[in-house]
Amino acid sequence: MVELSGGEKEGYRIERYAIETLPRDAVVDGNIASLEGVSESIRRALRRMGGGVKQVAVALPAAAVITKKIILPGGLREQEMELQVESEANQYIPFAIDEVNLDFQVVGPSPANPDEVEVLIAASRKEKVEDRVAAVEAAGLKAVVMDVESFAAESAFELVSRQLPGGAADKIVALIDIGATVMNVSVLRNGQQVYAREQAFGGNQLTQDIARQYGMSAEEAEAAKRTGGLPEDYERDLMRPFMDSLALEVSRALQFFFTSTQYNQVDHIVLAGGCAVMPGLAAVVGGRTQVPTVVANPFAGMALSSRVRPKNLLADAPSLMVACGLALRRFD
Repeated sequence: MVELSGGEKEGYRIERYAIETLPRDAVVDGNIASLEGVSESIRRALRRMGGGVKQVAVALPAAAVITKKIILPGGLREQEMELQVESEANQYIPFAIDEVNLDFQVVGPSPANPDEVEVLIAASRKEKVEDRVAAVEAAGLKAVVMDVESFAAESAFELVSRQLPGGAADKIVALIDIGATVMNVSVLRNGQQVYAREQAFGGNQLTQDIARQYGMSAEEAEAAKRTGGLPEDYERDLMRPFMDSLALEVSRALQFFFTSTQYNQVDHIVLAGGCAVMPGLAAVVGGRTQVPTVVANPFAGMALSSRVRPKNLLADAPSLMVACGLALRRFD
């Protein structure tokens, strides 16, 4: 959870944030399997934040959302556009329209014809949306915005891209978010996504290796991985091989990108997600891919409240990309 104040003009300030681990198998393949487990984790995170939060923005995983860009005539009124979007959406959504939550956003003028507009449609099955709403409501919160994780990460990425040479103008940037079980690859040019892919690879593999090697439970292994205190052979025998495997996965992901698009190079790699904080990972990935690699910190240059410890924030920043992107949403 992340709470920001301020805005684009006056600058953002991070008021407070919290990270809370979910019970094992509470979320499986992006679906909430244990509503009570998830809402209890949210309650714990809220206590850590120190109350005062009532309204929240929540996100669905990209795999739970169907998105499609369509072209519509310019100058339509809101109601006319809604009707057009619904009839177009019927072609792309494999469910009855009353089984989904549907929304749309005008992206801008059509690249091919200035009299037309490009519209992004997003749809998800109602039960996927309702599960997340129920989880936050059970923790005493009100979900006001339902976003998509990849879009939220892209919003936060705008803050990160300003830190790249020349603001990464006209450059191809691969944003690689490595979570517990999934690696999300999103390739962007001038803030627009040109490619996306999900690969089954994540930090849980290292957690399982630690548990096996040192005879720990999965929970103990996860805690030890985060806080340190593992035997000194850990780095050589487990962490370094895992980082090499991760770099290989990133390299593979880039090859998929090159073979399925007209692009043949990437100018920058930005690492995000819980795994990105591993010391030396950027150097390992940069070495394997031969692409300049940095670790994402969307909060660089933001003012910090007295409740936020700079050192902790620096370590946690890469895993807060989605939460930061959600916190950039406004409720007014």
